[in-house]
Amino acid sequence: MLSRGLLGASLAAAAVLASVLIAVSVISANSSASERPDVTATEFAGEPALLRGVPQDGAVLGARGAPVTLVEYADLQCPYCAQWARAALPELVRDYVRPGRVRIEFRGLAFLGPDSEVALRAAIAAGQQDHLWDVVHLLYANQGAENTGWVTQDLLDGIAAAVQGLNGGRMLGQRWTPQVERHLVAASDAAERDRIAGTPAFLAGPTRGKLEPIALSSLDAAPVRAQLDGLLAR
Repeated sequence: MLSRGLLGASLAAAAVLASVLIAVSVISANSSASERPDVTATEFAGEPALLRGVPQDGAVLGARGAPVTLVEYADLQCPYCAQWARAALPELVRDYVRPGRVRIEFRGLAFLGPDSEVALRAAIAAGQQDHLWDVVHLLYANQGAENTGWVTQDLLDGIAAAVQGLNGGRMLGQRWTPQVERHLVAASDAAERDRIAGTPAFLAGPTRGKLEPIALSSLDAAPVRAQLDGLLAR
């Protein structure tokens, strides 16, 4: 079952609907919280060798000229998003992204609570140095239970130190800049436009062409692979 929740975050719009949908999302996500490890800030599971050598450009992973684009909507506190990142992303990077066939655009949302926004701002700021995907990968690998304060300064410092080539001080200092704010609003507006009702959610299509939603029947790579293979065969 996928996490359900409000995505509106165009900051003020849809506030009434937000209270209902957030409640559903939190209840659903908390039901599996006991299944997730309570990590510490020093563990840093998942050293990002998976992404080494793969081009990154802001929120995009993969070659600029890849013929197909996959868009991922996610909340960094969503346990289902983390599960998808562990179960499906490595396979997609290996078979589609590294060979230059597909590029993936991350559109981060922060609807589960305060830790979502703290984590997302750090990831977006890292994207200004083309390391968003490294930070996202490590946040998922070290994900804690929702809104327990798991996104600590120590965790962010450690993640910054673990990503080769990332200036951690610059990343942390840019979290509240207008550029990050614009990115947050743009992703939220896009989610509203695309009628995203929960995370993780995906769209795919020709690069610079029309994107279509992918119906997730599971959190492994199979549903996404089927869509990508169809697009690449055109």
